[in-house]
Amino acid sequence: MPHSDLLPYLIYKINQNQLALEAAIMELTLWVEHRGSAEVAGNVRGVLDTISKNEEFVNMTLAVLMSPE
Repeated sequence: MPHSDLLPYLIYKINQNQLALEAAIMELTLWVEHRGSAEVAGNVRGVLDTISKNEEFVNMTLAVLMSPE
C-alpha cells in the first residue's frame, strides 16, 4: 500500500480517538456537574462544542479521501 493511501486511514483513526476522548470528557463533565460545579461543566461543554461543529466536515472529508478515484 502506497504511503499516500495510508493518510485517509490515519486521519480516520485520529478522528476515532478524538471522538472517544470527547465521550470520556463528557462523562467527566457529567460527574463534575453532579457534584455541584455547573460552571466548570458549562465551560467544558462549550469547548466540546468545537468538536461537534467540526465533526461533519471531518466525516465528509474522510469520505472523499477514502473513496476510490
